[in-house]
Amino acid sequence: MPQLVLIRHGQSSWNLENRFTGWWDVDLTEKGVGEARAAGRALAAQGFDFDTSFTSLQTRAIKTLNIVLEEMGRLWLPVTRDWRFNERHYGGLTGLNKAETAAKHGDEQVKIWRRSFDIPPPPQLAGSEFDVAKDRRYAGLPIPSTESLKDTIARALPAYTSLVVPELKAGKRVVIAAHGNSLRALVKHLSRISDEDIVEFEIPTGVPILYELDDNLNAVSRRFLELG
Repeated sequence: MPQLVLIRHGQSSWNLENRFTGWWDVDLTEKGVGEARAAGRALAAQGFDFDTSFTSLQTRAIKTLNIVLEEMGRLWLPVTRDWRFNERHYGGLTGLNKAETAAKHGDEQVKIWRRSFDIPPPPQLAGSEFDVAKDRRYAGLPIPSTESLKDTIARALPAYTSLVVPELKAGKRVVIAAHGNSLRALVKHLSRISDEDIVEFEIPTGVPILYELDDNLNAVSRRFLELG
């Protein structure tokens, strides 16, 4: 039975500061490192193992994966990094404090930007402080100026289909370390969750989601790992 584990990165510095992060590259906090270590130890203790791994191009997810694999004694595993597993692009909200933004624009408007399925935040202005256009990791890639969850699904799901599915069909045990919204895209697909319900599906930092799949890669079970 194919095995897939999804892990949202550990707490980042902007998670701690309650800021919209999106494509901006921030590091893990000390707590975030601890969350990743706890996840790796728990996976190893409960008998999980992997054959290959995937992550985004963002430091917080890459480090989380590395720490998990280190705790499991599996740093030597192959890793595929792909921009399509990046977090949702929060457009002009990037870098803003969430509470201050709600005070300025109203709770209801911010909830629409954060939690609607297909309404993106205002676009990010080219050349603004948190524009990643000059970041060489994205050279030649179609960098969005803003994204809804629907937009994030439109890029993350093809990455899963083209990169991950062949490994699962080959019997490989797979782990993906990514972000809240790119993982929501995968959970929506695997668990057949509606557009309305997926926006409310919470994925805590550093807690693995364990999937058992049938031979057609349909979800047989889904649960969060008990970290103990």
